[in-house]
Amino acid sequence: MKRNLMDRMINSIEWLAAIFVGIVALNIFIAVVLRKFFSTSIPDAYDFGRMLLGILIFWGIAATSYRGSHITVDLVWTWAGPRMKRVIDVFATLVLLLVVTVQTATLFDKVRLTYTDHVLTYDLNIPTWPFYAVAWAGDVSAVILIAIRTWRLIFHPELLEEDTPQSHSTE
Repeated sequence: MKRNLMDRMINSIEWLAAIFVGIVALNIFIAVVLRKFFSTSIPDAYDFGRMLLGILIFWGIAATSYRGSHITVDLVWTWAGPRMKRVIDVFATLVLLLVVTVQTATLFDKVRLTYTDHVLTYDLNIPTWPFYAVAWAGDVSAVILIAIRTWRLIFHPELLEEDTPQSHSTE
């Protein structure tokens, strides 16, 4: 199957989200091992942990927004016919695009304020704005992926059906 630029971008964003899951897990594992066996801790482990968790959340939103694999309530959608299902999907994705776009603008303001206020971590005095900027990049990725999903829902729904688990045979 030939992969176009959009598919490569989608896969790259999903891989980045997975990498951030690994980084958060590694941070927690190292902090626990150091505390349990060596009675010490990583300086700023709490600050790093909470900022990495924020990064993970925003990149996770990006990864799940395109696939539509997040938790949903599909009672009305299940009872609808194929045409109405598509209308519901397009409407829901447009609303999600609007909400995440506003969230992205708000988060950029947080990055800007953190930079201008020169907010630092507690122990090592590391600037926190780069962590917020990486989280914001995840939110920007979510907007891009939701826009791609909206485009495909409206003009090329067959491209989305390839990605759904129901269309893959289980042999």
